[in-house]
Amino acid sequence: MRLIFIRHGDPDYKNDCLTPLGRTQAEHTAQRLQEEPIRRIFASPMGRTRETASFTAALHGLAIEPLDFMHEIDWGTVPGAETVPFGGHPWTLGFRFLTESSAEAAPEWREHPYFRDNICLGYYDRVAAGFDAFLEEFGLIRKGMLYEAKKPCEDTIALFAHGGSGAVMFAHVLGLSFPFVLTTMPYGVCSVSVIDFAPQHGRLVIPRLELFNDMTHLGEVREERLHFDK
Repeated sequence: MRLIFIRHGDPDYKNDCLTPLGRTQAEHTAQRLQEEPIRRIFASPMGRTRETASFTAALHGLAIEPLDFMHEIDWGTVPGAETVPFGGHPWTLGFRFLTESSAEAAPEWREHPYFRDNICLGYYDRVAAGFDAFLEEFGLIRKGMLYEAKKPCEDTIALFAHGGSGAVMFAHVLGLSFPFVLTTMPYGVCSVSVIDFAPQHGRLVIPRLELFNDMTHLGEVREERLHFDK
């Protein structure tokens, strides 16, 4: 199975929709994906992702299937815990965690007060569990850090989501620490990434990142800012 992941276009966060620039970006993205053999299109339930997906869905004649667990993550201090700095902003804290911690400590990111006492950890677990359940529909069963193919699947699917929930997906599926992904793998609006789930070593599936943060299709409507607001 091939998963094409697309981040939503330039957002109007207040109204949870796209700006005029975002709609133009979404149109360019649909043209970029027109020749892809997409069988199904999924999106977070939020307005800006569904609007981004609508252009691709129209070109392919497909419905947009909602994935509630891919709703954008939130952050802040868990009630009753010591206040997390920087408002709990995961991208800022991810950078701080990696620069303050040794490489050997990176796997223990969940236990650090930056994340242990941050409500984003609950969102992380929700997205990770939801994504594994989603992959089971395509015959991919989580086995440790990898997946086992229980049935053949050659589908190409498209998933439209967010900077935060997408970062959780990349971290969980590729076996990377969340702070590492937040810090070293930024991706822009309407960027296209591809994860391939081709079986290797028999029926064991090693997810492979074939493409990441491709924005060449946006041309002059590319927006250089990286939005990581609520």
